[in-house]
Amino acid sequence: MSERKASVAARLPIRRGLGEAEAAMYIGLGASKFAELVKDGRMPRPRLIDNRRVWDVDDIDAAFRALPIEGEEQQDNPWH
Repeated sequence: MSERKASVAARLPIRRGLGEAEAAMYIGLGASKFAELVKDGRMPRPRLIDNRRVWDVDDIDAAFRALPIEGEEQQDNPWH
């Protein structure tokens, strides 16, 4: 494996599905703030495995990339 691929692989989570606390930690938040973002739609809703709630890291990554970037105007703001 190349050094670059090894570096990327070392940063990836071990599992694809994360519990709520792990999903929050994955993006650097506490569980209560993560739950707030899920409730208001800024983070994805979980997938269900029987009664267990599991977040897909791909869904989290996409939602994280969609968050606004400080200093940049939001594209979808109708007031601008």
